[in-house]
Amino acid sequence: MAVAPSKCSSSSSVSPLSECTVFPESPSIPLAYKLTVSDLPMLSCQYIQKGVLLPRPPVSPDALLSLLKNALSRTLVHFPLLAGRLRTDADGYVYVDSDGSGVPFVHAAAPGLKVGDVLAPQDVPEVVRGFFAMDGAVSFEGHFRPLAAVQVTELADGVFVGATVNHSLLDGTSFWNFFNTWAEIARGCTEISRPPDSNRFFVKDSAAVLRFDAGAPGKGLAPPKVAAPPLRERIFSFSRRAVVELKESANQWKGAMGEEADMVEVLGKASNDAWKGSGKGRNGTAEAPATEVSSFQSLCSQIWRSVTRARRLPATTKTTTFRMAVNCRHRLSPRMHAEYFGNAIQSVPATVEVAELLRQEVGWAAWLLHQGVAEHWDAAIRGRVEEWERAPRVFPLGNPDGAAITMGSSSRFPMYDNDFGWGRPVAIRSGRANKFDGKMSAFPGRDGAGSVDVEMCLAADTMTRLERDPEFMQYVTLPQN
Repeated sequence: MAVAPSKCSSSSSVSPLSECTVFPESPSIPLAYKLTVSDLPMLSCQYIQKGVLLPRPPVSPDALLSLLKNALSRTLVHFPLLAGRLRTDADGYVYVDSDGSGVPFVHAAAPGLKVGDVLAPQDVPEVVRGFFAMDGAVSFEGHFRPLAAVQVTELADGVFVGATVNHSLLDGTSFWNFFNTWAEIARGCTEISRPPDSNRFFVKDSAAVLRFDAGAPGKGLAPPKVAAPPLRERIFSFSRRAVVELKESANQWKGAMGEEADMVEVLGKASNDAWKGSGKGRNGTAEAPATEVSSFQSLCSQIWRSVTRARRLPATTKTTTFRMAVNCRHRLSPRMHAEYFGNAIQSVPATVEVAELLRQEVGWAAWLLHQGVAEHWDAAIRGRVEEWERAPRVFPLGNPDGAAITMGSSSRFPMYDNDFGWGRPVAIRSGRANKFDGKMSAFPGRDGAGSVDVEMCLAADTMTRLERDPEFMQYVTLPQN
């Protein structure tokens, strides 16, 4: 493993101590991989920032750093694109050059901070933002900045391992495969369990390009700096029992409502008709879509109604939208490789009038979300790609009308499998990136068995009213004192 030293700056209660660059253990053949129609819209997004809070390792700091650096170096052999850079050619096509430029590795310390200080507060403490390198980086900047960086922060009684990765390079599925592989190799595994598929091809080799200002490439991609209400960030925990109760209620509603439930199916299909295109039907030869509302869709419907009520929107004039990120790997026909390395997600929205959402029961909203996902198979995915090609654009982050919710990540991601050799994570946390009023991320609960944690970013007054909503809070597991 080779490293190159560099300087680093100070940061509030988290103090960077050193920084080096980690390179792949063995050089790969330099190759150029063209960004796909699913990668390009992410150039406007900030880098993904996720990490794990771990107990104190039974080794010295020097031994810990050596272990993690060497494991990362070996991991990059399997994920060489993370050590590359972006490049745009004369025709406007964007590529990832796997040139072995390396990944920054930051060692930081917060000796006055304990694991309990990260977990105990009701809101996620501000100090967590200091656990991640390259804070504020936008994915287009991968043309002149590293595509990934890691930071290891020593706490008084634990350690936080965080990764920051360019979003135009990968989605959550690929991010956690990289993280899991890093942990696997650190544990001493000689063969990785889920080798990534780096054949970057999503639906088609598109001729569409994103056009940027020639004099200022990337201008306008950074999130606009506008006045926004103070945000609060809190993680709500939902036990398996609570999630199952919501699911049973939603599916019982479908059976009891008859014709009105059928109308929900019509609404759900109508919201997805624009994306159906001219493919071979909904799912080709892939598996049939689920015929009942899932646990997660049921939980999302309760969140949608409760947050919308807490926002106190003008019900006569406002509509509200709930967007869910859908993994397309198994929905295309033929299926993509389960470990396809790249972006293979699309956002599936459901939009209704505020008054209707609040008038109906949770089951009504759950079936609306279900129909949007149930209809999003091969033809719908290809139709969305064709529509994007007609007007290439970056992904619109934010919540301009104050009525939207965007749910990202997944409670199915194996986040708690990241045992680097001295125990499972105590918690999962994310950085500042890509957050705004209404942005939410789903994590698995630490106890597994179907429990779910949802990280919510909301306007402070909305969060306060949500916490006082008995319909919502009855499903929340409060931390034990």
